[in-house]
Amino acid sequence: MNIFVDSVMTDDERRKEIYAGSIFAFSPPSPSALQLCELAKELIREAFGSLDPQTVHEKLPAEESARILSVLKPKFIHHPKSKDLVRGMLRESGCNLEETYFDVPRMRTAFPGDYLKSGIAYAFHPHRDTWYSAPFCQINWWMPIFDISPDNSMAIHPKYWDNPLKNGSSEYNYHKWNLESRSNAAQHVKTDTRVQPRPEEPVELDPQIRLVCKVGGAYLFSAAQLHSTVPNTTNLIRYSIDFRTVHRDDVLGRKGAPNIDSACTGTTMGDYLRGTDLAHLPAEAIALYQDGTELQYTQPALTPTLQAGR
Repeated sequence: MNIFVDSVMTDDERRKEIYAGSIFAFSPPSPSALQLCELAKELIREAFGSLDPQTVHEKLPAEESARILSVLKPKFIHHPKSKDLVRGMLRESGCNLEETYFDVPRMRTAFPGDYLKSGIAYAFHPHRDTWYSAPFCQINWWMPIFDISPDNSMAIHPKYWDNPLKNGSSEYNYHKWNLESRSNAAQHVKTDTRVQPRPEEPVELDPQIRLVCKVGGAYLFSAAQLHSTVPNTTNLIRYSIDFRTVHRDDVLGRKGAPNIDSACTGTTMGDYLRGTDLAHLPAEAIALYQDGTELQYTQPALTPTLQAGR
């Protein structure tokens, strides 16, 4: 597994490396990445008023923070600048916007200790996004909104890149999740009873790669990488942004990372938007990943791409 910092590879070369397990880091941040973080900061500060947004856990009950986040996170997704700034990031990172499709950027939070780890602020256990019906050509983009440290960041667990892990992905269907579980994230404050794919055997967290970079510095890695929320042992809340991309040629060619242990059903392919005009992937491309389960569930009125939680 390689880590590339400020690589000058083409996007085609970069995707090939990512599908082989490599991680890419961009520092210093691109102009659009910094603007996206500034937008997020404005909305966060507006939501929490006079309180320091990184220490609100010292002032507010967890239920109140969950209520505020349930408004703040969709507001960030819906903001008219959010998607435009993601498109700017992609362009500045060498992506062809005609061929690159992305899902909407989401704001994540990781609170110190056990203050708020469920629902709208879910602290993710070790998982692969491919356990959640993501395609193996999906690339994850992740970056902090405020300064972070190794003790409140995100971790990748490289041992499991080519080692399968017993997990509960066979019980997960993306379309069912959108219908039954996504919209009620804010109701889960102390515990999260929603069924999500988890490891079903002990996970060796070490060695681990903790991603620490400047505000707006983006990390790119495969959706097949096992990663988790680092337990926040600082006194500061971690705020971050992530979104995902797929490339049309890779979608049509069924290219991507190897599947070594994912058994979920359904597909997220309907979520991605073209970088030029926000059109969805062609129907024939989405059909390659459908398995019939999409017909079993009636979709909610609000499309999955516009909601706040996983």
